[in-house]
Amino acid sequence: MSEIIIRSAHPSDSSDIHSLLMELAVFEKIDHLVESTTDSTHQALFGQRPTAHALVAESGTEIIATAIFFFNYSTFIGRQGLYLEDIYVKPGCRGKGTGKRLLSELARIAVDRNCGRMEWTVLDWNTGAIDFYRKLGANVLPDWRIVRLPESGIKQLAAL
Repeated sequence: MSEIIIRSAHPSDSSDIHSLLMELAVFEKIDHLVESTTDSTHQALFGQRPTAHALVAESGTEIIATAIFFFNYSTFIGRQGLYLEDIYVKPGCRGKGTGKRLLSELARIAVDRNCGRMEWTVLDWNTGAIDFYRKLGANVLPDWRIVRLPESGIKQLAAL
């Protein structure tokens, strides 16, 4: 494998990023729930009103990993935070420091933006990722649960 370059994603990377995210969905066993398309991924990252940002890891001419993130706000810290929506490294490219380098670059971005914290989720069965994150100094919070309202619920709630 050639040298790995970590960089901000470019609009021309949209298809590769979307493909990696679809691989992640299969890994997480949620591919049957995917509604996103290459175009919706492109619009989220590079459209007129982007809602997220992306880093990619490139080896030669191949994009082998991505990290999708956005900024949020903590009322308790009183500062913005960096939220890592997804990180994915192709299976054949793991164990070479790519994930660590992506997270390190995200940490640099968080420092530059004066973020009070970085957050992300991990599936409870993904013990390899949990161990990896703990080795980097992350705390896996046992007492918080994700609350999700799907589109149908949003519409129902908005109609009240």
